[in-house]
Amino acid sequence: MATVPTRDPWTDLLQQGRDDERLVREAYEGPRPAETRPIPAELHPLVVGALEQQGMNTLYSHQAEALHAAWAGPTIVTTGTASGKSLCFQLPTLDVLCRDAKARALYLYPTKALAQDQARSLHRFGLTKQVRPAIYDGDTRKEERAQVRRRSNLILTNPDMLHTGILPNHRAWAELFSHLAIVVVDEAHVYRGVFGSHVANVLRRLRRIANAYGTEPRFLLASATIANPVELAEKLTGLSPVQLVDEDGSPGSARKIAMWNPPVTDEPTQTRRPAPSEAGELLADLVRAGARTICFIRSRKGAEVVARAAREHLNGSGEPELAERVAAYRAGYTTQQRHELERQLTEGELLAVVTTSALELGIDIGALDAAIVVTFPGTVASLKQMWGRAGRRGRGLAVYIAGEDALDQFFCRHPDEFLDRPVEAAILDHASEEIHHQHLLCAAHEGPLAPADQEIFGPELLKHCQQLVAKGELVQRASGFTLRKPEDYPAARVSLRSGSNELTAIVDVSSGEVLGTTDGARSHSTVHDGAVYLHMGRQYEVAELDLERSRALVTPFHGDWYTQPKRETLTHVERLLDRRDTLGVTLSYGVVTVTEQVLGYQRKRITDHEELGMEALDLPPTAFTTKGLWFELGPELLWEDFPMDVLLGTLHATEHAQIAVLPLIAMCDRWDIGGLSTNLHPQTGGATIFIHEGHPGGVGITRIGYDRFERLCGDAHRLISECPCRSGCPSCVQSPKCGNLNEPLAKNGAMELLGRMLG
Repeated sequence: MATVPTRDPWTDLLQQGRDDERLVREAYEGPRPAETRPIPAELHPLVVGALEQQGMNTLYSHQAEALHAAWAGPTIVTTGTASGKSLCFQLPTLDVLCRDAKARALYLYPTKALAQDQARSLHRFGLTKQVRPAIYDGDTRKEERAQVRRRSNLILTNPDMLHTGILPNHRAWAELFSHLAIVVVDEAHVYRGVFGSHVANVLRRLRRIANAYGTEPRFLLASATIANPVELAEKLTGLSPVQLVDEDGSPGSARKIAMWNPPVTDEPTQTRRPAPSEAGELLADLVRAGARTICFIRSRKGAEVVARAAREHLNGSGEPELAERVAAYRAGYTTQQRHELERQLTEGELLAVVTTSALELGIDIGALDAAIVVTFPGTVASLKQMWGRAGRRGRGLAVYIAGEDALDQFFCRHPDEFLDRPVEAAILDHASEEIHHQHLLCAAHEGPLAPADQEIFGPELLKHCQQLVAKGELVQRASGFTLRKPEDYPAARVSLRSGSNELTAIVDVSSGEVLGTTDGARSHSTVHDGAVYLHMGRQYEVAELDLERSRALVTPFHGDWYTQPKRETLTHVERLLDRRDTLGVTLSYGVVTVTEQVLGYQRKRITDHEELGMEALDLPPTAFTTKGLWFELGPELLWEDFPMDVLLGTLHATEHAQIAVLPLIAMCDRWDIGGLSTNLHPQTGGATIFIHEGHPGGVGITRIGYDRFERLCGDAHRLISECPCRSGCPSCVQSPKCGNLNEPLAKNGAMELLGRMLG
């Protein structure tokens, strides 16, 4: 047995943080002993033998409980990171496949990396005659796909491939659907918001096709800890009741938790050292101390910035061999790049990896000492999932590095409130009209929609079908509702993860290499002409965004600035769904259309964020329809003879503060939300503030804001009034995603306005 070190590799680092007050709060999680159970005697002998071959003679208590629950019906398992959740669905699956040579199983993962990892895990059981797993996703070569359909009895795929490749072509998959016994939905907590609402529709389509082939598969779900696991499972699958297994019997490592706030570099504006720069230095220090570390950050660009900063620190201190063992990992890399990084992680060639949420989930990348989370990831559930990666040699370090963002600084002012926050409930709405209608068209392509399908799609199915008939997209025939154009392939137009199904290729013109892709809907603001783009630690400048060919041409770039787009936003109320008077305002909730146009971009110096100039762009507007709340402010709340710039700044700052704190009451982050404030909206006829969801259709995030508007205003007032800056800063009313580049903003006016409303 390895000797537990008497001194942690982060001891000096934490002491330094105490000395200069960057370490604002420490906490400690004690170790937890394992609770085990005998392997159930009913489990197939071949599976028992495979477990014993791997040195497992007992199961954790939740694994044994999950096995019995899975034999009985639909089940969701929700336990901590690295608690062995995979075995909870592997054992019932292997049991079924060993007993019935014709049985089939389908595993769904939100990422390709997870499917690869699970395939390796299944092969370790050595049941090669009984279990024939195969991955079927966008990386599967076309010449191999027919063989997968013929030979494999366990298909590992993702919701996207199920949606576009398997369900529309179900006749080619008749063998799978005719004998489908088990469907596994792993990392179920990821399926929330717009993505979750899409996936809930895909799973209903899956159940419908399985029924058509005479099967009723059991659904087994696994999730990180969330507040409403049963509700989530039932909303995703449409099945009820679902059994819950949530008593974690796995051992837990001791873990030190550190809240870290970068130092203030300018007192009047309360500007702090950028969180990515702070993270790069901390990461380099941990690598230097020998701690295997994973660092999470929201954005693709952020992952590249932190990895580059860590490498520069290590190269600067004369340790280039350590710098080579730090890498970024994110979506947008090619298949070969991802697989090579996964291999280096698993085999320990890399000491540190900086990643987006792509590695938040359960992929096995070996034992890690430390986990750094740069800025609040949007939910406590995600934060705890990420922190759960830390713990090797019986102990670990979990670090949260706050950004300048208002919510991050709010948490740093209330660290106990932050550490004690319960995990949130996952929000999704499969019946969100825009999303639901898209999937009804997909279902009609898979087979005529009939009254019997109400059992799966809900009692309002026929009403929705009639609406699609009125739009000219469906026709009603004797067999049911079918596509007006039989040759149409609607699944190809429906993206599960974004508002756009189109991808923009990013091409390095100096080498001809395709560096990666970006969502077409985001291309206007991320790869516009002149944008600085980061890929694998290297900077590129966009020479041309070719919208017709869906490609951005880039060249290597060595400047010291970054770019931020300037956008114009217009909001039009389409339909009022609810209205009430509160806090002296008329508060409304309904359907809105948001039109955005990128007008130009600002160049800012990397070191101090100083503005270096503005460049104009000529790009077409984009529009989407979603849900939102808005409130109209009467003259009794506003000041007479208000200077126009102060009035606009007051409304704008109030909007920003409310968007910043909405994640405190809804399972979302500020990137899921947008807003608009105006002194004179053409439909309301007066000063109005809009807060809308950032994705087509909407899933109910702003409904929570509408229902709990009084708390939303109270939290926003608290956020602004507690901030020590003079006139507004990123910690209170400035927003990193503001399309108006945070102009104008009036912090004191917003504080006064919210105070009047609450008073």
